[in-house]
Amino acid sequence: MRILVTGGAGFIGSNVADRFVALGHEVAVFDNLSSGFREFVNPKARFYEGDLADAASIGHAISDFRPEIVDHHAAQIDVRKSVSDPVFDARVNVLGSIGMLQACIANGVRKVIYASTGGALYGEGRQLPATEDHPINPEAPYGASKHTVEHYLYIWKLLHGLDYTVLRYPNVYGPRQNPHGEAGVNAIFIGLMLTGKRPRIFGDGTAVRDYLFVDDVVAANALALEKGSGEMLNIGTGVGTSVLDIVRELQNILSITEGAIHEPARAGEIQQIYLDASRAKRVLGWQPTVSFAEGLRRTVEWSRHNPLPSIP
Repeated sequence: MRILVTGGAGFIGSNVADRFVALGHEVAVFDNLSSGFREFVNPKARFYEGDLADAASIGHAISDFRPEIVDHHAAQIDVRKSVSDPVFDARVNVLGSIGMLQACIANGVRKVIYASTGGALYGEGRQLPATEDHPINPEAPYGASKHTVEHYLYIWKLLHGLDYTVLRYPNVYGPRQNPHGEAGVNAIFIGLMLTGKRPRIFGDGTAVRDYLFVDDVVAANALALEKGSGEMLNIGTGVGTSVLDIVRELQNILSITEGAIHEPARAGEIQQIYLDASRAKRVLGWQPTVSFAEGLRRTVEWSRHNPLPSIP
């Protein structure tokens, strides 16, 4: 297949693009390099540097490459940025995605695989683990903008026949995660603890999230190439892991005893959310295969040999 991966120089998108190349597909990457790295672009993939918010830019990439499938990871993903500048968040995530969908229709794209969000979309977990039927109550503009595009995908399939699969991610971690641009707690803690610094925990550290290793996310994207027509699917472990759990596991891996620094809790933080992925197992034949301890060990090992810019 010919597959365009938007955001394919970023943490998750570059891992997905690598898998598509390994499977023998013809792959192109579209990215503005705001949080990704050119070094992460697979050398066998064609690269289009451009911004999702620029309709002409994404339109050119799609019309020039003529993909059969667009795997859509490009987004404004900073929750705090979405709160401080909701117009920018909507311009990138909503209007940018609409421009991408328009280009898909104009150029014969068959299907879009859309990287959505589970935790930020559902808000505070009321029925856990959360299924796809959980009330959708995002608590930041980021969750609202990502969810809005799900509606547009449904409408574009209805009006134009453009197929889609929505994958609702939990907190993804693993090699290539950028502690600056993507604000992943695992990447931040690993970067600090590898250099002998103590991580900071906001609050008591008991808030839980669903942490999924990036290889399992990649596997879901590969399955969605052929399966999941018109589906919105949670991709997660169904297990809540606390911030304190992360610190303890890293202490074990790194053989250190020094703990974290506790600071006041930040307002608006969700206390618990983790996802039920039973539907993804039925529809895609997908389930997670990498335990949290093993995934964290692999991430630490990668980080030892592939340092990213230092944390300020």
